[in-house]
Amino acid sequence: MAVSEKMQNVNEHIKRSPLKKYYGAAAFFLLGFLFSIGSALSNLHPFGISVVAVSGKKRAVLCAFGAVLGTLLSGFNAESVRYISAIMLAALGVFVVSAFGAELSAVHSAAIAFITSAVTGFVLDMSLESNLPEYALTLAEAVLSAGGAYFLFRALGADYRRLRFRALPLSEISCIIISVSLLLLNLAPLKIGEVAPAGAVAVLLILLSQRFLGDRYALVCALSFGFVFSLEGEGELYKVGALAFSAMVCSLFAARSDFAVSLSFLCSVGFFCIASSAVGALGFFIEAAVGALSFVLIPSGVYRKMEALSDMPGDTAGESVLRQSLVLRLKFAGAAMSAISESVSQVREKISEISRRENEKHRASMTDEEYASRELILEETNQIRTVASDQLFTVSDMLVQLAGEFDSAELFNSAASSKIRRLLGEYGVYPQSISVVEDKEGRMRVEILYRGESSKLKIPDLSREIGKICSRYFSKGRITGFKEEKMLSFYEKPNYTLDVGSAQHSASGDICGDTVKIMNDGRGHSLLIISDGMGTGARAALDGAMGAGLLSKLINAGFGFDSSLKIINSALLVKSNDESLATLDIANIDLFTGKCELLKAGAPASYIIKDGVLNKCELSSMPAGILRGIEFAKRTAVLSPGDRAVLLSDGITDLGEAFLKDVLSSLGDRASQECADLIVKKALELSDERRIDDMSVIVAQLK
Repeated sequence: MAVSEKMQNVNEHIKRSPLKKYYGAAAFFLLGFLFSIGSALSNLHPFGISVVAVSGKKRAVLCAFGAVLGTLLSGFNAESVRYISAIMLAALGVFVVSAFGAELSAVHSAAIAFITSAVTGFVLDMSLESNLPEYALTLAEAVLSAGGAYFLFRALGADYRRLRFRALPLSEISCIIISVSLLLLNLAPLKIGEVAPAGAVAVLLILLSQRFLGDRYALVCALSFGFVFSLEGEGELYKVGALAFSAMVCSLFAARSDFAVSLSFLCSVGFFCIASSAVGALGFFIEAAVGALSFVLIPSGVYRKMEALSDMPGDTAGESVLRQSLVLRLKFAGAAMSAISESVSQVREKISEISRRENEKHRASMTDEEYASRELILEETNQIRTVASDQLFTVSDMLVQLAGEFDSAELFNSAASSKIRRLLGEYGVYPQSISVVEDKEGRMRVEILYRGESSKLKIPDLSREIGKICSRYFSKGRITGFKEEKMLSFYEKPNYTLDVGSAQHSASGDICGDTVKIMNDGRGHSLLIISDGMGTGARAALDGAMGAGLLSKLINAGFGFDSSLKIINSALLVKSNDESLATLDIANIDLFTGKCELLKAGAPASYIIKDGVLNKCELSSMPAGILRGIEFAKRTAVLSPGDRAVLLSDGITDLGEAFLKDVLSSLGDRASQECADLIVKKALELSDERRIDDMSVIVAQLK
């Protein structure tokens, strides 16, 4: 039977066992015992109190008994009575927190450990009439107890089931390392002659960290283990330098072999042991030798499992090759869709030709009404097939456009992605993928795909932290999603802002047929949109809302203007049997450069007020919903701070160019919203007592 199958059977047995609820309590009994048998600075025992403070209501009693048993192994005296009292008070503190309905937290546990250790210690000091240094030592012991409780709580609460080790937040990894260090410290008194197995385990963990997690983690483990071992008593401080320096030395041989790593580590430790001349130096060297030998003798099968656990990132040198491969696949898929669309178009023409021949063939046997009805049906059917063919062409364009967007990505920052993954772990969010991309213009964006609720995320704080990781300033993030999946996006903060104002007037007095949308695509572009449906009232409002709504959704999804226009055009063509159309007037303003792209589909003239000079932009184009194959008419301008862009519907432009020049020249330094309100007000005054169209205006000023 395979090892994995055996483990699965063991897990199933545990789940079915009637003793399942006692396993956790037994584990805390063992932890209480192990954390109480050792000491810090020769005669301090703070960590038995720590583990009881984190045990929780259901396990506090057994954990306390384990801690008491471990404490009694060191002998029965006034000090042990004091520690037993502190352990019992810590268990009582856990019950008190629960009695008040509060959930035990790291702060609660640290507070319980500190108070019980300090109170019992100070009472003993007063009864023994201790001096000031002894009071200070008691206070230091209480701090150690509180710190141990805090780190143990965080380590025990880490999400081991959902995450591989490298995906854990850095703070949780630190708590785990410190907790393991404290455990090794308490196991250090258990010796075989002069050799402590805990020392050998520490060396083995350092070497494993160096191999699977990298030099930084090995150094962190070495410093942490060395520090706690130095707390065993006087003359042990050399262990900090021995382990830390040896971890750095062995990293120089990491590219060679496990034997070279072990030998270099052991030689470095040997040098420190000789130089220190400490009493237990020989025993420490033997411990290091046992740990190094164990590292070399670990079976290859165990190493493979450790590699999967460590989740080491792959070689990032091939990122550009991967990107080009993705680009080629998207382009190929786009070309394939285009070929399919051409085939559908050819089949459509053949079917239409055959259907018309059949209709003409039976013309003599049909009445005029029947013939006209058949012709109408054939025309409608042919139009639907035409739209289907156009949609395939549009999908092809979108795929090619996505290929171009991936191709324009200059840099995928894997290091930043890893750091952001750890940062999100602090919020309890474990993303499916993280992409940190810098395009050819040097602008960076961060896109995070994840599942679940976003209530834990503090977006402003997260934006600042991601900015520190990437050394950029990011705009406030935005969350978009479909069903359970969500995309959290951060884009580099642009150089400019846009002061935007809009105003509308309904000609029918009920619903305005124009739709105004002002949006930011999140990539440093502000989009100003006016969509004018045919006519006035509810029907015009439906067409206008459909045009502007579809456009904004498609742009938000990352598609281009031309592809989006084709989809909108197809949607309006098949919306109903009646004629349905909508104009689209768009200003796409790049807030990094001030570049303003004007796009029009049947829309009236727009105006750019640059350095106080009025510039008219009038482009010939067709509205969406009339004919196939329409395209945006485009023109580009560059705005400077203080310049304005003004978009108008035909309800205002029809009042004449003289009126527009007069009112636009009088805007002055007003805010954009005041300008928009003023334009509509002047237009209503001029058109008084006359039948008018719906009016809409957007005024935007670059800041």
